[in-house]
Amino acid sequence: MKALRWHGLKDLRLETIEQPEPRKGQVKIRVEWCGICGSDLHEYVAGPIFIPEGTAHPLTGEKAPIVMGHEFSGQVVEIGEGVQNIKVGDRVVVEPVFACGTCAACNQGKYNLCSKMGFLGLAGGGGGFSEYVACDEHMVHKIPDSLSYEQGALVEPSAVALYAVRSSQLKAGDKAVVFGAGPIGLLVIEALKAAGAAEIYAVELSPERKSKAAELGAIVLDPQEYDVVQEIHNRTNGGADIAFEVTGVPPVLTQAIESTKIAGQIMIVSIFEREASIKPNNIVMKERSMTGIIGYRDVFPAVISLMEKGFFPADKLVTQRIKLDEIVDHGFEALLKEKNQVKILVSPKA
Repeated sequence: MKALRWHGLKDLRLETIEQPEPRKGQVKIRVEWCGICGSDLHEYVAGPIFIPEGTAHPLTGEKAPIVMGHEFSGQVVEIGEGVQNIKVGDRVVVEPVFACGTCAACNQGKYNLCSKMGFLGLAGGGGGFSEYVACDEHMVHKIPDSLSYEQGALVEPSAVALYAVRSSQLKAGDKAVVFGAGPIGLLVIEALKAAGAAEIYAVELSPERKSKAAELGAIVLDPQEYDVVQEIHNRTNGGADIAFEVTGVPPVLTQAIESTKIAGQIMIVSIFEREASIKPNNIVMKERSMTGIIGYRDVFPAVISLMEKGFFPADKLVTQRIKLDEIVDHGFEALLKEKNQVKILVSPKA
């Protein structure tokens, strides 16, 4: 089968490899659509970050080259011995988290914080940028017929957004600001709407992404037009209740901190490629709090339910659909060069 594998920095290769076969407790899925994630892009331009290179990952036993892709939907075509809740023909998405099940975090049910945690499509185990994936039954979630496979490919990134909002102190009626209206930032806007935020501000430079944020109901602020920190304070009468940093750009983290009110909260949702310096007194003197999140846990069913109600709409968020053969030039490179792109979905079908 065809599969995109990470070999090194800026070295992605579309190769022919063996189809995976489901082992005991696994299901085999024919991939329909897989989204290119910001994490994938980080690995392309600055990796390895999560990808094991040189030493095998402790849970998958794999190291580079590995098949990429973790935001995918598909149909079950085969089940392994012992699978009980999934059957051939089921339409599914995959929660691509590997966890050991025995460390302190896992024993607390916080499997996304596992000391050996890895992501399918980044740590090995196959990936969605291929024709087929075999994965453990417990990672698989069924999707209803009312959701398209394209919509299903947005469940994983939407889970990041919903988990970020659920992990915050947001209360219905609060005012929030989202720094960065890329794919995850736009999904955070949707999650904030679902959680009952009264006002949602989006700070973004890209015209296309500003338009998308406005279409989703956010109040858009362009940092080229405003001193965004001052503007947010003026419009919210003292600062946002919560700021979500979704850019991974160090100076933006400072803006996110300073945009919040006294005792406000800053949620760091992005992955930073380099260190970010902050002034601790900006937190101390206002009794602000700052929290980071990684991935998600226990939210896939809620995301799927919200999608059935119309949240996280694929028709407003997907800007391009491409074939696997086009993934480097029209996928990864397009996301680097074309700031009008939001979410690019990839189909492995010829």
